[in-house]
Amino acid sequence: MASDYDATIKDWQAQRIAHLTAEDGWLNVIGRFWLEDGTSTVGSSDDNDIVLSAGPARLGSITQDQAGVTFQPEEAGAAPVVLKIDPANPPRFALGSLRLEVTTMDGRNALRVRDVDAPERVNFPGLPYFPTDPNWRKLADWVKLDQPIQMDVDTVAGIPTTVSITRKAVFTHDGVTYELLPTHGTTAKPQFVLRDLTSKSETYGASRFLYGADLTNDTIVLDFNKAFNPPCAFTVHAVCPLPPPENILPIRIEAGEQRPKGH
Repeated sequence: MASDYDATIKDWQAQRIAHLTAEDGWLNVIGRFWLEDGTSTVGSSDDNDIVLSAGPARLGSITQDQAGVTFQPEEAGAAPVVLKIDPANPPRFALGSLRLEVTTMDGRNALRVRDVDAPERVNFPGLPYFPTDPNWRKLADWVKLDQPIQMDVDTVAGIPTTVSITRKAVFTHDGVTYELLPTHGTTAKPQFVLRDLTSKSETYGASRFLYGADLTNDTIVLDFNKAFNPPCAFTVHAVCPLPPPENILPIRIEAGEQRPKGH
């Protein structure tokens, strides 16, 4: 049984690496720029309004107005790219090795740029992990709150977001009971943002993420062997939520991903 569980965790780790190193993974983000109304030029030349660290000197221009967001490539005769803003599914398009997308947060749009040839992606050394420990796979109580909690969750960029919480996960470790609040994710796939005593020394200091699994009306599985680093552990251009005080645990969770190499 233990070997089957080890294989399951190794498969999860392989999928995680594949996701990180994909073209839309977090290893190749080279910039994120808030958009203002009007037209801004984009390219690697210093005289652009939005200066990139890679790509051609003149990539094109991006316009935000009441009609939406449009990108006009620099190439002669190129048709404009009209971007339909969708916070849940950011519009994106490719120009050479660059991947451009418009993200939305608290009603503001930002241009996020990826370079598929970024050294951080091409030369990614992988991730260190704690040894797999089945004891850190917890069958927790999935407790419905008497009243939903409206909570402001801060981010590493200092941009708070308001979330509604209707349940909490309650688990035990070494005979002590702990609770976690799901501040993100979906009803079917709640996401927990947490911090523990391994933070800063062995794991990423701000937080780690964990998705709940195998939900029933009364239980949820918290497999801390699948705790993973947030995007901001890999790039300064990500805006990651911070854990609420309730999710800062006074124990060492020696399971899951450790701090990325070289971080």
